[in-house]
Amino acid sequence: MKTQRIVVKVGTSTLTRESGSRNLRSMDRLARVLSDLKGMGHEVILVSSGAIGIGTSKLGLKQRPVELRMKQAAAAIGQCEMIHIYDQFFSDYGQTVAQILLTGDDVKDPVRSAHLAGTFSALLELGVIPVVNENDSVSSDEIETGQDRVLGDNDTLSAIVAQLCGAGLLILLSDIEGLYDADPHKHPDAKLISEVREITPEIRALAGGVGSKWGTGGMSTKISAAERAMEAGIDMVVANGQNMDALYDIVEGKDVGTRFLGGSRERRP
Repeated sequence: MKTQRIVVKVGTSTLTRESGSRNLRSMDRLARVLSDLKGMGHEVILVSSGAIGIGTSKLGLKQRPVELRMKQAAAAIGQCEMIHIYDQFFSDYGQTVAQILLTGDDVKDPVRSAHLAGTFSALLELGVIPVVNENDSVSSDEIETGQDRVLGDNDTLSAIVAQLCGAGLLILLSDIEGLYDADPHKHPDAKLISEVREITPEIRALAGGVGSKWGTGGMSTKISAAERAMEAGIDMVVANGQNMDALYDIVEGKDVGTRFLGGSRERRP
């Protein structure tokens, strides 16, 4: 099997339960599978959302803060807790993790971007699994408005990281199976689209908006991330994070979720 440099992004819905508490079982399974993939020779980078949600739970708050400064405080607490949990779980599987927190300025400035690429390269060379998130405690645009001129959300962030690292595969794990030909929440007979070769207006229309039932950072942002990845020659797969073992099949190129063809488009009939 060909080894790859893989970026895996997990959303808040995968890391937390409906009550807002941390989903330790899911985080443990994620650490186990990613560690195993690394043991198979792949290079792995994890982009993880969830800092505000985990911080909210850690503080014992009944709901996500509304005030910006409180969101950023929750993010600071949640990020500390999240990387602590990842460090524990990955250590159980013999892996070392590193934390990288980014802002839009970090990736759009050529000098900072070059340093970032060098840091990722060094960490992977050392056999470390980088754990990446947006630095919500200092970057306010995304958590205040749901939008940011550069990063926008962790879907876009993961595509940028994949570009910076020269990854061959980007996997977005969410609470949905992939892209459907209609909103499955409204249309029970909606069919999953297994492969997308081009981001057309029709594909964009299927994604819906950020404010829809897909949730913040929903399918619309995943389409934007797919477009960025495909332009860089990177395959991107959207799949359900409830089944972590599906990562093995995705890495092997099997039909799981929706695969947006970038690097492999010329190899497929």
